[in-house]
Amino acid sequence: MPYYDVLCIGNAIVDIVAPCDEAFLETNGLIKGAMDLIDARRADLLYSRMSPAIEVSGGSAGNTAAGVASFGGRAAFVGKVSSDRLGEIYTHDMREQGVAFDTKPLKNEPRTARSMIFVTPDGERSMNTYLGACVELGPEDVEADKAYEAKVTYFEGYLWDATRGKEAIRRTAMLAHAAGREVSMTLSDSLCVDRYREEFLTLLRSGTVSLVFANSGEIKSLYQTVSFEEALDAFRKDCNIGVVTRSGRGSVIVCGNETVVVRATNIEELVDTTGAGDLYAAGFLYGYTSGRSLKDCGDLGSLAAGLVIQQIGARPRQNLRREAEQAGLL
Repeated sequence: MPYYDVLCIGNAIVDIVAPCDEAFLETNGLIKGAMDLIDARRADLLYSRMSPAIEVSGGSAGNTAAGVASFGGRAAFVGKVSSDRLGEIYTHDMREQGVAFDTKPLKNEPRTARSMIFVTPDGERSMNTYLGACVELGPEDVEADKAYEAKVTYFEGYLWDATRGKEAIRRTAMLAHAAGREVSMTLSDSLCVDRYREEFLTLLRSGTVSLVFANSGEIKSLYQTVSFEEALDAFRKDCNIGVVTRSGRGSVIVCGNETVVVRATNIEELVDTTGAGDLYAAGFLYGYTSGRSLKDCGDLGSLAAGLVIQQIGARPRQNLRREAEQAGLL
């Protein structure tokens, strides 16, 4: 029997989150609502201009792993940090949250990755990420036992920004498939889709991944259309299960001819959208690996996403299993 429910692979990043106004974005040439890759010098400059900030462990797939563990699932994570202060923080946080994290850290440069996240009053986040040690993740970091023993291996599209990261994913997928396991991915970001559209489509159409997470903007970018319905129809044909989040409009799950519409969770206040998609994936994957219906999976995803957007930071502060039980979802 599989030991892990979900193996997550992604960029191990410490998020540095601070509020800002629209003028700050314009003055500093920041792209609102997107993730922009930056170098170490740019990272140091933006950090020097930030208002008082909160440092929290993040990274898309890392957030998902933490969410799965909070639901009570057995989660593992593969990602690269360095032997520095932020790397120690990241490793401690993952293990404290109950996630198996055993990737060997780098001993020297580059430094542990960090993302300067600027949150405007509307809750939208603009991420500026220095990948640092993340780009050193490679096939030698693949843990065959975890690939064999996880029901689902889940990775983030952001890994395609590093050639060796792609190699690590392909090797892990090969091992997972050999063990009869499933492989899943998130498209991560519309700009990421623009960079790797053909490669992502190949991953879907070749069956390398069978369960795919995206938001409405990402699937429209993937299929180069302004029509959500047209993009959704194409998405349905290219993957076994496609999950599309639509912010306040909830989510849509497609599987063959089946379409499941899931309502968004009611919230009291939108604080920070960082991690909404990551935590939705956590809830969905927990439900999926527990054998629940697609509707139940979507409801668990919506619950987790709705909770995380009412706080600063992308890791759940509440015990998600307890919250799901109180909501009658478990």
